[in-house]
Amino acid sequence: MTDEADRVGAMPDERLHDEIAALRREVASLNSHRWLKVHNSFPRLIAFQLARGLAFGLGTVLGASALLSVLVWSLSQINFIPIIGDYAADIISIIQPQLEDDTPPAE
Repeated sequence: MTDEADRVGAMPDERLHDEIAALRREVASLNSHRWLKVHNSFPRLIAFQLARGLAFGLGTVLGASALLSVLVWSLSQINFIPIIGDYAADIISIIQPQLEDDTPPAE
C-alpha cells in the first residue's frame, strides 16, 4: 500500500506546477463568463429568477387560455355529435350572459 501511495504522491514538481497553472486558467475562464458576472450577487440572482418565473407563469396562462378557447370554439362547431355539441352549447350558454353583463353601457 505504501508503494501505491508513493507512486501517487511522487508527482514531479514541474508537472504539479503545470497542473496548478492549468487549473488557475480554467477558474479564471469560468469567472469571466457573462452568466457568473450577472449572477454574482444574491439580490441579482433572486431578481432574475423572479422575472423568469413570472414570464414562465404568464406564458403558461396565456397559452392555456388560447388553447382552451380554440378547443371550446371547435367543440361548439361540432353539432353532429350530440353529447359534445350539447356540452359545448351548455358552456356557451353559461359564458355568453356573463360576457353581455360585463359590457360597459353606451354613453
